[in-house]
Amino acid sequence: MARTGTGTLLRRRNIQLESFLKRSTGRALYERIRTSEPCVVVSDSVRRVYMHVVLCDERVYLTEYAPRTLTAVVSFRRVRDIELVNDLPDFLRGKDRQLCQHIRITYVNEKPAGKGHDWLRDRWEGLPPAAPPSHQTSHCPTGTRPVEGCPTQRAADNVPSASCLTPETPPHPPSSATPLLPSMPPRPPSDPRTHVPEPGQVAGRVGSVLARVLRRGRVSVREEKEAELHLYTVSPSSRLYFHLQSSWNSFMIRSTLLLDPLSRLKLSPSPDSSPANRRPAVRLGCLCVCVCVCVCSWERTVLLHGQLTCELLQAGTSVEHLYLPLQELQGAAQRSVALRRLFWRSGEVCAFLVQSLEGSQGLSGLDSEDLLLLNTLTVQTLAVMFRETEMEPSRLGLLSANKGALASRMLLALMCDPQRLSQTPGTARELLLSEYLDASCWLLAELLLVGQEASTTSRVGNFLSVGWILRVLQAHPHLLPFMSFQAQQVVLVLSDLQGSVLSPAQSVLLCQRCHLLLACLQHNSQLARDLQSHFREEFRYFVQCSSVEEKLPAQYPISQPTRRLVQQIRTRILHTDTAPH
Repeated sequence: MARTGTGTLLRRRNIQLESFLKRSTGRALYERIRTSEPCVVVSDSVRRVYMHVVLCDERVYLTEYAPRTLTAVVSFRRVRDIELVNDLPDFLRGKDRQLCQHIRITYVNEKPAGKGHDWLRDRWEGLPPAAPPSHQTSHCPTGTRPVEGCPTQRAADNVPSASCLTPETPPHPPSSATPLLPSMPPRPPSDPRTHVPEPGQVAGRVGSVLARVLRRGRVSVREEKEAELHLYTVSPSSRLYFHLQSSWNSFMIRSTLLLDPLSRLKLSPSPDSSPANRRPAVRLGCLCVCVCVCVCSWERTVLLHGQLTCELLQAGTSVEHLYLPLQELQGAAQRSVALRRLFWRSGEVCAFLVQSLEGSQGLSGLDSEDLLLLNTLTVQTLAVMFRETEMEPSRLGLLSANKGALASRMLLALMCDPQRLSQTPGTARELLLSEYLDASCWLLAELLLVGQEASTTSRVGNFLSVGWILRVLQAHPHLLPFMSFQAQQVVLVLSDLQGSVLSPAQSVLLCQRCHLLLACLQHNSQLARDLQSHFREEFRYFVQCSSVEEKLPAQYPISQPTRRLVQQIRTRILHTDTAPH
């Protein structure tokens, strides 16, 4: 579970809930739990019940306020949208009603088509029947006793048992149903000329053929049904919405990248990571070979982080001495969330990397291929460290210290002029500069995700909002060329109808670019006007919904959110009245 120091929860500890989660979940799941928060839950099967929402990196769980059962209700794989609803719930009163945050999670479930269920398919192919369709609601369901006053005053007997969260039992074909095929009597035993198969074999063969024929002549028996989960938090400092958005975004990125073989090798645990095959980190000269760092104990991870920190801080400014330990740190951090948390807790390596990036930029680092390669690796490493570490309080403390001095330096250091690409076309330096621009886009998108927390919560002392980030970048002379380059790449990718579909890594990069552009259009009026004037015609004629669907395969988890982002960008660029004021 998300922790600080020696294991205390990030928020105020709930001993009863924590003990219950330890007992009812395995160690692997417990360590992946990000946060939990009490709120009023409304869904198709739950009516205004005060419960704990437990957020993992893959699913949303619910448990009673006096925890007894833990039920997975939504998988991020099936989520279609997570949004804040601007309303005042009628079942709350007074201050709770004014401070309430209404979060709506829209997701899909596979439901049977209802009419003409394919019992033949279930019988002969051994597939389980689907669950019955649930009532789809576009508003909050009503019909139960409202929650009066502060929800924390609800008695335990008002909390329904786990049976209210369990889906209904799937339907089964009636046992007395007439057989779909007539039985085939065997030949008389007096005819030895023909081999007679067993009756079960004949029925199985004919049933399989008939099932294939029926499937070809009918629509799919399973169709997606939308459902909604409504969460009402009454705390003014609630971060549940931000954590839901962040967890969903991280899940989509990771699950999409895992579709790529090369990315899978970088992100997946080692095949010999079973407990029987675990070995400690081994030192070879000045390098550290990380064996199964993702499953190492906390002590070994701390030791590894300390060794890599010493190597980086003692390496000086030589490209040769910095590149290898930095490359090793990035590879280990991609597999280990614990190592990424330690990176923010110490802060030394982060400040060193920002200083190194500033120094190489000052020495015309983008004109030297070696320095450009090192800068790209530095920016990529910083971007990796932001992934799935929003629960680490040291990260926000480090970035916001001294009025955001380190965050400002990081933002200004990663900017560069994309027009240098046209100066050396077709060279290795052009390829390296393009990779640097992609890495800086990724890092800036991660920083903007940090800014979204300040923009959506009222946490005291957190001023790193999206508007603050864009105001810091406004002073950089290359901000407009940098953002114009990102918009140009979006247009080029989506207008190239002759090209193949995007790879998983390209799809994730496209989504990150769309996040950048939408943030500029929503939070900075000057950038919004510039982008509208430069790219209105391109988005009007070359970026169409059909081209987005052709480029982004439906099996990519990140495809649908990216399509939604492209549509929002297109709407804001084509309509000048949507610019921020």
